[in-house]
Amino acid sequence: MTPVVLHCEDEAPAARRLAEAAGLEARELSRHRFPDEELCLTLPFRQAGDFPDTLVVYRSLDRPNDKLVELLLIARHARQQGVRNLVLVAPYLAYMRQDIAFHPGEVVSQPLIGSFLAELFDAVITVDPHLHRIDRLEQAIPLKHAIALSGAPRLGELIAERREDPLLIGPDAEARQWVQGAAAVTGFEYDVCHKTRNGDRDVAIALPALDVTGRRVVLMDDVASSGHTVARAAEALLAAGAASVDVALTHALFAGDALEVIRAAGVGEIWSTDCISHSSNVIPMAPVLAEALEGLLPALR
Repeated sequence: MTPVVLHCEDEAPAARRLAEAAGLEARELSRHRFPDEELCLTLPFRQAGDFPDTLVVYRSLDRPNDKLVELLLIARHARQQGVRNLVLVAPYLAYMRQDIAFHPGEVVSQPLIGSFLAELFDAVITVDPHLHRIDRLEQAIPLKHAIALSGAPRLGELIAERREDPLLIGPDAEARQWVQGAAAVTGFEYDVCHKTRNGDRDVAIALPALDVTGRRVVLMDDVASSGHTVARAAEALLAAGAASVDVALTHALFAGDALEVIRAAGVGEIWSTDCISHSSNVIPMAPVLAEALEGLLPALR
């Protein structure tokens, strides 16, 4: 039976774009939440014989805690019904930032969540995972097929359409890989800031040693969560004479009032991929995800 893309209602548009690009059928599961917050999931397969040999589960792991329980229930049930290959397409991958104990007693979540996903799935495809002290996704998710893609080239192409001769800036050193990825397809000049973090919402930004006077700057990063890093970088760039500052992100996480914080800093346009559903989405990742999926599926048979 042809592989099926399984998704939830809240991610239907992105999942269906992926299914269409990969030439697969998309089916939606239903979710019910009981008064005590327990979840009841109903998959769109009436009996064991209706399940495909390969099931592709589309679930982006922003606001991840309920979603991780969903994945546990879906994967275990699918195995019981005879599904041989389980693929997780998680355009945003949660719990990757906590890769060391920053304070005594902290739980290091990255390898724990990575192992959890590896126990459930035969392959994981994600986009721009937040990896600091490791180089490869399989070091966090111990699978042969742990595939990390990037949204940076797609963001670079969009920036080239929207801005003439922009300057690409990463708000901190960790963003270098994304501005480099965008610069590789556009040839635009780029650099990164230096960030000092004093807390989740308390950061200080030092600009790189280049003249930004009159430049149209695009801040690029993999994710904006609280928005304070992007906001402080935008304020510093505008104070240094930048003509404008726009923002291009892979993951528009935007927790709480993050969007308002960024807007208040003087940012103009905000562009993001559809890895996390948000009003700023302008770039579908379906073509990139589908290409990876099409290359993966034959290896699982």
